[in-house]
Amino acid sequence: MESLKILVVDDESRMRKLVRDFLVKKNYDVLEAGDGSEALDVFFAHQDIALIILDVMMPKMDGWQVCREIRAYSKVPIIMLTAKSDEKDELLGFELGVDEYISKPFSPKILVARVEAILRRTGQEQAEDAVLEASGIVLDKNAHQVTVDGNAVELSYKEFELLAYFMENRGIALSREKILNNVWNYDYFGDARTIDTHVKKLRSKMGEKGDLIKTIWGMGYKFE
Repeated sequence: MESLKILVVDDESRMRKLVRDFLVKKNYDVLEAGDGSEALDVFFAHQDIALIILDVMMPKMDGWQVCREIRAYSKVPIIMLTAKSDEKDELLGFELGVDEYISKPFSPKILVARVEAILRRTGQEQAEDAVLEASGIVLDKNAHQVTVDGNAVELSYKEFELLAYFMENRGIALSREKILNNVWNYDYFGDARTIDTHVKKLRSKMGEKGDLIKTIWGMGYKFE
């Protein structure tokens, strides 16, 4: 299968190289742009870009304007990078149709995990990713089935989505807020403790394999 193209837009060359190196390790074809104007030139020159990683603060044209221009023509997934953690900026991003919003500094591994999850969600990632396997757990997204050591496990829709998210992010510490944002897709405004309730039920249904979901006190969970 041909490598998926990802456009990385940032005016800092060191940041572009860091992101590029991690994406290339995952066999993505990475295109780069150093400012908003160049980003649009690259985007319109390549009709097969699968995802854009876009910095907000740039010369000539900022990330918001680039996003507006692209959204007038395309629904390509966009991840915004920003040094700010202002709620107003985040809300603006989602109003413009941004798929993910990551504040600097960030872990490149987390960024790559988000890229993979978004591409899976939009159906662009490789077909084999529809089946996740770990320690005797097999999760088939297409069939919406889970087996543990060959035995079928009945999960609710959210329990299934939660387990899939954990398996997609093996070894990565995930905060409750991050889990809510990605499993509940930003449309849940209740208490983050709903995560604890779902994790408790999920662990119970998975038997001994439930111990693979580790609690990180004061933060969230990690699937190992």
